[in-house]
Amino acid sequence: MIDRRIASHKTQPLLKALVLVLLAAPLAACGHVDRTVTGSITPEDYDKRHPIELREEAYKLDIFVGSSLDARGKGQIAEFAETYRRVGGGQMRLLVPVGTGRDVSNGQAIDDIRHALLANGVRGSISVGTYPIADPRLGSPLQLSFIGLKAKVATRCGEWPADLASGSSLQGWENRPYWNNGCAYQNMIATQVADPRDLANRQGEGPKDTDMRTRAIGNVRKGTDPGTTWTTKNSSIGTVGN
Repeated sequence: MIDRRIASHKTQPLLKALVLVLLAAPLAACGHVDRTVTGSITPEDYDKRHPIELREEAYKLDIFVGSSLDARGKGQIAEFAETYRRVGGGQMRLLVPVGTGRDVSNGQAIDDIRHALLANGVRGSISVGTYPIADPRLGSPLQLSFIGLKAKVATRCGEWPADLASGSSLQGWENRPYWNNGCAYQNMIATQVADPRDLANRQGEGPKDTDMRTRAIGNVRKGTDPGTTWTTKNSSIGTVGN
């Protein structure tokens, strides 16, 4: 009996060690994951191949003036100032061409531009500089600019890194979207968006139309249609122009 007990006490630590080894084996296998990472596969979504980024870049306006700023130039500056208030910041910069033969008259145009910016809510100083022109016969505008938030596509369009129908490889037979697909669409969205911040998050809600809401509720209480009624009047084609 004594020998058997001694033998059993000696084998218990060995059995425990064997059990721990067997339990640790599956966990060790989980530590190594067979995962292949490659950057050569074209992403499926066009917004991942050609993402739109929000960047701080220059907004520019070329102003062609004579001796003073005309109505067209004032309208352009008013629109430019509205863009500045919405997405811009910092100092405005104005570059004046030198060597046109009309350098003396640029002084009045500069003052007109300053007054137009001030009238449209642009405060602060304006940095004025010059730039040389190569050919005085060509139109040389005054260049107004500022740094603001702009939406830009991160990649270039018109690139074809792979053959669409290759006969010497399997690139054209992978049933994947080609690289340039969707680039023009993304550029169109980035160029036409009025406020680049709309691509990141939505705008806050504006004030409610109390008059419209009161009218609709009143009509519901009276049992009438709360919708808006639009009336149109059609005229005969034969009477047009008479």
